[in-house]
Amino acid sequence: MGHIYDQLHLSERIEIYRLRCDGQSLRAIGLHLGRSTSTISREIRRNAKPTKAWPGGYCAARADTLAARRRRWDGRFKLARQPDLRALVRDRLAMGWSPEQIAGRLTHDHGRTLISHESIYRFIYHRSAQKDYWHRLLPQAKHRRGRLRRGGPSPLNHIKHRVSLTERPAAADHRRQPGHWEADLMLFAKYGQAVLVTHERTSRLTHIVRQPNKAAAPVADALRRQFQELPKPLRRSITFDNGTEFAYHYRLTQDLGIKTYFCDRYAPWQKGGVENAIGRLRRALPRKADLASMPQSELDTIVERYNQTPRKCLGYKTPNEVFNENLKRVALQS
Repeated sequence: MGHIYDQLHLSERIEIYRLRCDGQSLRAIGLHLGRSTSTISREIRRNAKPTKAWPGGYCAARADTLAARRRRWDGRFKLARQPDLRALVRDRLAMGWSPEQIAGRLTHDHGRTLISHESIYRFIYHRSAQKDYWHRLLPQAKHRRGRLRRGGPSPLNHIKHRVSLTERPAAADHRRQPGHWEADLMLFAKYGQAVLVTHERTSRLTHIVRQPNKAAAPVADALRRQFQELPKPLRRSITFDNGTEFAYHYRLTQDLGIKTYFCDRYAPWQKGGVENAIGRLRRALPRKADLASMPQSELDTIVERYNQTPRKCLGYKTPNEVFNENLKRVALQS
């Protein structure tokens, strides 16, 4: 990607200096060196500019030193040198892909590494420092890298039949056994607006369902409707935080046989899959969004785009691909 050409060498720069002193035209110098006239023109224009420490004029040794310095600087930003690759990366960022997903999928598709995710991050924050705010294209639009701290109250004493996460099967902890889910509510600025987000731990498949409010009964009903359509091996357990909207969790156990577990107090990060999914979905569904003016088809498009995005943890397969593989495997075993 991008135009590749040989850099001028010191010997060529010496010839440019000598021929310029002899009064040769740029075209003649280019023909002599086997270079285009524009290459010679650009070389002289770049390296003959006067500065505070240089009175101006072309010097072969100085031009070679300046070119080497520019190569070292540009080497930090591969995307600055390859406009086609830069445009592709920007398009994928605009689609909600993370730098790791972009780099991994390019490697998957081309059979070799085109660019690392660290190079993409470095260029993003370089552009943001130049007031071209590329970081706003990141899934969570963070202006810096690192985990942001969160906190809040925990009403776990109001949840009946609560089972601690420590009792969840080890197979669910390692994400190797399909059928273990996480759930949370995604809230918005307008009072009462919420969507229920469920996340399958093995495939990272995510569902969102519009909720009439934060009450526990409609949340339990929505979960029951979703999971009753799945075969039993794909609805083994579900993990919640300690919000009162999940107070009727035991209905899932009674009706469908799904085991329910709860995070420790003040530890929503223990269901990190759905927390991460909500952070990514915030790009398309910011807190200030008005769900009342958003049709269900738009919500469906948002979650489908999420499930069609390749993930590093899945070997750059998509959540849809992995979940469908698990679904077919369960169907063959039954």
